[in-house]
Amino acid sequence: MGQGTAKADPQDELAAQLRRLQELSGLGVRALAKDTGLSSSSLSRYLNGQTVPPWSAVVALCRLVKRDPRPLRPLWERSSNPLPAPPKASRLVPPQPRNDLPRDVPDFTGREAQLAAVLAAVDSHRIVAIDGMAGVGKSCLAVHAAHRLADRYPDAQLYVDLHGFTEGRPPLDPDSALRMLLGALGVPSERVPQDGLEQLAACWRSELARRRVVVVLDNAADADQLRPLLPGAGPSVALITSRNRLLGLEEVPPVSLDVLTPQESAELLARASGDPSGPDGRLSRDPEATAEVLRLCGHLPLALRLAAARLRHRPGWTVGILVERMAEGASEFDTALAMSVRQLDRAQARLFRLLGLLPGASFDEYLAAALADIPLRTARAMLEDLLDAHLVQQPTPDRYRLHDLVHQHARQATAQQDSPAERERALGRVLDYYVHAAAAADAAMPFVSAGRAACAGRAPGELPRFADKNAALAWFVAEYGNLIGAFETAAAIGADAHVSELPRFLRAYFARRCGTTHLNVLFERSLAAAERLGDPLRLAEAHSDLGFARYNAGRMAEAAAAYDAAGHLLSQARDVRAEAELAMRRGYLSWDEGHAEEPLDLFRLAGRLYDEAGSATGAAHAAAAEGWAMLQLGHREEAARLARQVLDIPHTDPAWPPTLTARIILGVAIAREKPDEATEHLHQALALAREDGHLNNQAWCLNCLGVALRQMGRYEEALASHREAFALLDELFEEHWKLRFLNGYGETCRLAGLPEEALRLHREALELAPRLGYRYEKAQAHEGIAIVLDERDPATAARHREARTVILKELGIAEAALQSR
Repeated sequence: MGQGTAKADPQDELAAQLRRLQELSGLGVRALAKDTGLSSSSLSRYLNGQTVPPWSAVVALCRLVKRDPRPLRPLWERSSNPLPAPPKASRLVPPQPRNDLPRDVPDFTGREAQLAAVLAAVDSHRIVAIDGMAGVGKSCLAVHAAHRLADRYPDAQLYVDLHGFTEGRPPLDPDSALRMLLGALGVPSERVPQDGLEQLAACWRSELARRRVVVVLDNAADADQLRPLLPGAGPSVALITSRNRLLGLEEVPPVSLDVLTPQESAELLARASGDPSGPDGRLSRDPEATAEVLRLCGHLPLALRLAAARLRHRPGWTVGILVERMAEGASEFDTALAMSVRQLDRAQARLFRLLGLLPGASFDEYLAAALADIPLRTARAMLEDLLDAHLVQQPTPDRYRLHDLVHQHARQATAQQDSPAERERALGRVLDYYVHAAAAADAAMPFVSAGRAACAGRAPGELPRFADKNAALAWFVAEYGNLIGAFETAAAIGADAHVSELPRFLRAYFARRCGTTHLNVLFERSLAAAERLGDPLRLAEAHSDLGFARYNAGRMAEAAAAYDAAGHLLSQARDVRAEAELAMRRGYLSWDEGHAEEPLDLFRLAGRLYDEAGSATGAAHAAAAEGWAMLQLGHREEAARLARQVLDIPHTDPAWPPTLTARIILGVAIAREKPDEATEHLHQALALAREDGHLNNQAWCLNCLGVALRQMGRYEEALASHREAFALLDELFEEHWKLRFLNGYGETCRLAGLPEEALRLHREALELAPRLGYRYEKAQAHEGIAIVLDERDPATAARHREARTVILKELGIAEAALQSR
């Protein structure tokens, strides 16, 4: 039997071929359906081209009329296309390359030989280290070179300040630097190792090896800080700056910077001050005063720019007046900086001094307003004035930073001129700002339910506004280093209310970007602070949060202990919302430990408590969790009812977690009875997960789509879906996610005629389950192995089935529960 000429629509051509098979059979639709074991309604849709049949149906039709089905296989595969194309806005579409480089200075002057040496070292070694004294222009040269290289390294241009010599803060540790860099590359947190600097560094090198990236590692302390951050094999390059010669990196060629030559200094002063060239310029009219300015600035680029800013904004000044204003200081830099600071009015000078207290690397106008306790509009205007004076830098729009030397000067100035009480109040306002701003961003993230409002300190006058979760996530990404700096500062000064509260508002962000290890550490310290404060409710929430962090790290026994402590405290200090959240978390833990009735009771309790607290979003999460558990236990109708109930709740975010969960539940629950509606829900869930960029959820959707397709008898499509899911899961470092899907994938393999693959998957689940404490999955693995071995090794199959029965009896789960996967 030939296939004939392929038509534009392979589904129509396949239907035509199936109708030819019906003609050969000489049977009507009902009789043909009966003889092939298909439903007449489904067969009718196959013949009319409304639905692509599973391959097993094509085989059955061919065998009935004694025809070889294999020639139809390519046409069937073109017709099937089981997964929809990702939406245009999906994160599977490559995002715009990340460019974190600070702006290239428009007045870059001289350094031709040094720039050539940097570019030559990049060509020969892919890494170069620029060293020199403070203020000599190392960062400026590295950033200028990186901008020159950007076209050759189009995948990303990254920048990180390692704070090797920043007064008042320790150097950035390599672990944190790597997590920030991997996040800047867009590597999902699920693919970032949770523990171990070596594993993190290997992940970073692996990512760089398959991209063309230029990385500026600015202000490095020493070789030990740098070594884990360097590229390995592949095309990517790194430009390093440090005040020290990095003798421990023998393989990295150095480029040492000295001060500018007199000619270069004069050229930079002229360009930065806007002085016209030729005899009519102020500098040319007074060469002796100009030479004195160059001497007082020590030919340092940063000092020269500070002095030039004064000339640019004082057109009535002569160069002689500038020399007079440049009072003698402790160093060439201090001479120029002190002169610039004296030009500020009282309020501007106060803001500049207080900026020396900031614990982070960069800041925005909202933080500056909170720091100085001034209106946002005033802070914005003052920052522009400080920018014009070269006292602050603007690496990206709407963000500012201080050069290390400027930061040191400001810090010393506030210590000398502001009282300890004023400095303490200003730092307190910074900590207040970060707690309340993080709470505002967290409220825009799709967590279970908005928790207790921020109460540490006083809310600032103005906070950033977050239109949606994407805006909130972008803020967390930009402020991550500052948030951790604020947390460390709060811990150092004993601000226990801030230490206990800030991590609560980082939960949703950590779930999306930063994994679980660091969150566990933060909540351990948060709990210690709550214990010192002695407030029962705050302490209960801290135990509950630590338990949830332990649970997400797979530390089940510790999670249970923390939840027990939280429950005991909540029995004394009753808070309905906190009780609801704890019931949800206990339900997740109980389910993963393999219990059946207990998690259902806990999810239902959570729903009632959320209703009592007036939290419709929390109640929706509880209903979705109950529906998922009901589905796993084989109660399909009840699961579908709960899913439809959740879908009836309006929400502005189509990827809202309860909505996503409900679509997955409904897709699996009605797969046999309503296959078209089921696949539509699952495809919508998959599209939403892709749009949201969450790999775990994408794998979840794909695996559940595989289960649903298997239940429809569409085994080849089901296998394709499982394989795509596990291609994602193989990139992740969280084994408990992989374990959740191994047995379902194994069952699909068995029914698709791949018993050895099924056996391998069930055995992998059997190995993982005891280590992670998932007894239910262990029981499923025993059952899966037993089914595969029933014919070839009945004795071993019986032993596995007996082990399964023992586990189910311990868990109180009926045998029917295993039939729903």
